[in-house]
Amino acid sequence: MNEWLMDMGRFVVQMSILTLLIVVAVVVVARIRNEAGERVRLRIDELNDRLEYRRRRLVLAATEPNARKRLAKAFRRDDKSRSRASRKQAGETRSTVWVLDFHGDLRATAVGRFAEEISAVTSAASEGDEVVIRLESAGGLVHAYGLAAAQVDRLREAGLNTTVCVDKVAASGGYLMACAADQLRVAPFAVLGSIGVVAQLPNVHRLLKRHDVDVELLTAGEYKRTLTVFGENTEEGREKFQSDLEHIHELFKQHVVERRPRLDIESVATGEVWYGRDALEKGLADVLGTSEAYLVARMKESRVVNLRLEARQPLGKRFGMAVREGVEGGVERLVERLDASRWEKR
Repeated sequence: MNEWLMDMGRFVVQMSILTLLIVVAVVVVARIRNEAGERVRLRIDELNDRLEYRRRRLVLAATEPNARKRLAKAFRRDDKSRSRASRKQAGETRSTVWVLDFHGDLRATAVGRFAEEISAVTSAASEGDEVVIRLESAGGLVHAYGLAAAQVDRLREAGLNTTVCVDKVAASGGYLMACAADQLRVAPFAVLGSIGVVAQLPNVHRLLKRHDVDVELLTAGEYKRTLTVFGENTEEGREKFQSDLEHIHELFKQHVVERRPRLDIESVATGEVWYGRDALEKGLADVLGTSEAYLVARMKESRVVNLRLEARQPLGKRFGMAVREGVEGGVERLVERLDASRWEKR
């Protein structure tokens, strides 16, 4: 009996060591492939298939249990007939709606990925295809959003019908991008506009002077520096700074007018924002409606594909993120359960 236990113990130890070696080998190979392979991957989602899958799940859930098997068989027959029909129509072309997402921050850091996605779409799209951009941004740096707006212009230059959908906000630099669309759709309470320019900076010159601190600012060029944080600002510097802001504002208005020529630019280029219905009346948008409603409608006649570039995360980081999301999800469910318990009848 003792010998059997010792043999079993040795076997367990050997299997544990072997398993550990296999795990280490897999981790090393995965790390090498991750470092040697692409840093970014293209993810494609067929939104038609996703909607149909969810519809069927809900239909099955609402069906009596004894009838679900027959319904599932009917779904499979539909899939086979649809597959045969698609083979017969292989020579016919069906338009595609390419869906892109842009969520902008102050520096428009997503513009690099957005530009690559547009390059991918313009290289693959066919005549009659449409590009839908789900845009959300409250604006930010002028040069950053100027570059982002130029990416949207590339779609029009490529001859692709472009629709921008704003569900929440497209203000300032966000509207600089949105106005380039052939059609601009806006949700009823989405925020549009803010066609203006703003800049501010603190000045601590008097505080430094009070403590006998001098700041030397040397420049070459009359207007190399107009307003500063530490030095003493002059009226001439303020006037030049304001003049630069006015010039940027004029460029902004010109950009909008070139893309929406029927817009009364002077009435909307005040820096104000408008909500969906008011923005529609002002001419800032074309149609009232959400992006989801529009895409569902387009699915009835076209193939709708959402594409996005995603950065590949190292294996260790992916594992850590999975653990963190699991813990956060557990805590959230616990909080929800505790909150719901207040309303339960006792």
